[in-house]
Amino acid sequence: MTKRAVKSKAAVSAESFFLPYQGQWIKDGSRLKLMEKSRQIGLSWATAYRLVREKSKADAAQDAWISSRDDLQARLFKEDCNAFAGILNTAAQDLGQVVVDPERAISAYVLQFANGKRINSMSSNPDAQAGKRGDRTLDEFALHPDPRKLYSIAYPGITWGGSMEIISTHRGSANFFNQLILEIKHKGNPKGFSLHTVTLQNALDQGFLAKLQAKLPKDDPRQDMDEAEYFDFIKAGCPDEETFLQEYMCIPSDDASAFLSYDLIDGVKYKPEESWELTIEELRAITNPLFLGVDVGRKKDLSVFWLTEKVGGVHFTRKVIVLKNTKFAEQEERLYEILSLPALRRGCFDATGLGMQLAERAQDRFGKYKVEAITFTPAVKEELAYPVRAACEDRSIRIPDMPEIVSDFRAIRKETTSAGNIRFTAERSEAGHSDRFWGAALALHAGKKSIVTYSAEVI
Repeated sequence: MTKRAVKSKAAVSAESFFLPYQGQWIKDGSRLKLMEKSRQIGLSWATAYRLVREKSKADAAQDAWISSRDDLQARLFKEDCNAFAGILNTAAQDLGQVVVDPERAISAYVLQFANGKRINSMSSNPDAQAGKRGDRTLDEFALHPDPRKLYSIAYPGITWGGSMEIISTHRGSANFFNQLILEIKHKGNPKGFSLHTVTLQNALDQGFLAKLQAKLPKDDPRQDMDEAEYFDFIKAGCPDEETFLQEYMCIPSDDASAFLSYDLIDGVKYKPEESWELTIEELRAITNPLFLGVDVGRKKDLSVFWLTEKVGGVHFTRKVIVLKNTKFAEQEERLYEILSLPALRRGCFDATGLGMQLAERAQDRFGKYKVEAITFTPAVKEELAYPVRAACEDRSIRIPDMPEIVSDFRAIRKETTSAGNIRFTAERSEAGHSDRFWGAALALHAGKKSIVTYSAEVI
């Protein structure tokens, strides 16, 4: 039996393992194809298989260049390719991390086949696509810092042959990814994309849960779920309805009504490899000024203590404490630990309703200069909200990359009343009432050089 026949049987065996929507994506040989999808349904995995299958062929004509969200995802994608190279019994060599563009100091994780063709898995830098020929895979496209720029640099690379595939969940209605989809669906598809759409419900209908359960530990609670229960489980775990619809049902969130766009929020998030949270012991050793924002809740809303370190004009978030249905005595204990930090210059408290007592007691202990108590009114919320947007625009704040924080920042809506007044609102949910946003806003306010005197009541 020849090696080529062995490979063919291995490929047939592997392809029978994929779910229908994965198989359709693998078999689609279109020059341009686009996938809008739910999270975590195995599309990157299926793409890795297809690339290994195609690039290991004796007559393969092009290298493959993959753009992933970050360095970690680039490495994981190459590891998936390694696994399929073994399954398909292909002669492949893992070259590790290789400099592919010395002039720009750009490297890639490289898998090379016996025919000399390579799979080059890179992070999201659009410039990494410049000057390279071959197939393009733009993974988590909408989450890239500048999808439009990435597309404009990657597309010319297939001029002399090859294909380009775009895979992503949505990231807001204004994102270039959604604009491409709207073009395909409603404007005659001028670029000629082959469009695939796979929601969580689509994946469940095609056998996704059984595949997942086969990989889970026996004691995992999801082992006993049916498709409807798993759907509800995933939905309940999302911070809000908007997040669920976008991340799992291919419905982009409405950027027109949001106070902060995803682009602004993404621009100030810590990168996955960056360490941001400090212990109390580490915070005690800090000499840069620390500032605290305290949004108080008890049963319906959350209490959020948001602490920043100000370095060179930038507020670096160093701790976010979130308490739900926590007794005030315990809240005070956690709060005083932070207020006692040597570098803590000022804390601003939401002293509206339940926060009044907590603010008064903190003032008695630490003084009114160190603890500023603020009553929330529409005018005060406006005064607090705009500096958050300004900080996102000039990148003078850094925030953790956490779904619940992104959700809280996105949930803020600016509305104009019939009387022409501005008010800021957010829907209340199990995840809170945008409490993390207001905690961050209060921390930024605490870091101002002088205390603003409001026309509204200041306790």
